[in-house]
Amino acid sequence: MSWVVAVASSCVSVSPNWPAHRAGAVLTIDLAAIAANYRLLDARTPGALCAAVVKSDAYGLGAAQVAPVLEQAGARHFFVAHVDEGLALRQWVSPAAQITVLHGARPEAAEDCVRSGLRPVLNSLEQVSQLQALADKLGRPLDAALQLDTGMSRFGLSGADVRTLVQEPERLRGISLSLIMSHLACADTPENPANAEQLQTLQTYVALLPKAPLSLAASSGIFLGQAFHQSIVRPGAALYGIAPNTSGPNPLAPVVKLQAHILQIRQLSKGDRVGYGLTWQADGPRRVATIATGYADGFARQGAGKGCAWFGGQRLPILGRISMDSMTVDISHVPEGQIAADDTVDLL
Repeated sequence: MSWVVAVASSCVSVSPNWPAHRAGAVLTIDLAAIAANYRLLDARTPGALCAAVVKSDAYGLGAAQVAPVLEQAGARHFFVAHVDEGLALRQWVSPAAQITVLHGARPEAAEDCVRSGLRPVLNSLEQVSQLQALADKLGRPLDAALQLDTGMSRFGLSGADVRTLVQEPERLRGISLSLIMSHLACADTPENPANAEQLQTLQTYVALLPKAPLSLAASSGIFLGQAFHQSIVRPGAALYGIAPNTSGPNPLAPVVKLQAHILQIRQLSKGDRVGYGLTWQADGPRRVATIATGYADGFARQGAGKGCAWFGGQRLPILGRISMDSMTVDISHVPEGQIAADDTVDLL
């Protein structure tokens, strides 16, 4: 079970029926691997609900395709960044699915947010006041999550803000807190003492607030142990195969494969140069291939002279600068006759 994104010089098709053989590059997204990663993460957190973060169009892989697969795998709670992402997600998951908006609802989108059954995250006292005003306007309590800043200094109420809520509990009138959450800054380095410090800070804050389910661990936090799991875990990057840390093997299945077609093969002589700026020079006879992918397709220019493609298990170093819609790789070590124009090489 997979779907294909065909990339053609910065024009991306999100149709699974795109004729891949006519595209310069093809990104294949393994939906079964995403489902398998969700099930693995869910199994690691038996005492908590396992949500799924599908913000930024499911990390660029297509929320319309990814979210239903995650729901079929067992996800019932989804997190997005913006209200409009949540409104779109409503079309692709069941009506009973819980959708939480991490950035909260800006005033112009707040009514659409709550009328569509999305749950805003309150990241400041100002957002608390805005939601309370909307609850008064609509004449009913409104569901919300409350984010606390436990040390990352990014989103959430500070310790002083928490004390304000304790001293002025009327600020939460009309707001039904169904989740209290925070976010770990250093979860990808398990030995970092900041992880335990943030957990302790969260516990200190929530002891002062109305009782609600808790969420602290995102992808890497899941691998810190049960104390960090709390009520709900929020994997994002891990769903898409990204390693939770660098201290051991990646337990997650790879999700994407990027392949590009070979446009041309040529023979170089000693002294021949390649690409803009002529930054690479052949030190002897070389065979090189120009492939149909460049920085317009999202392949970072920083890969020049460092990155590589792969063919039949053989590494093909990138030579010279990466152009807008092409790059050159060294195929000298691939035996003659085993590689030709229109073949594909692997980039991811």
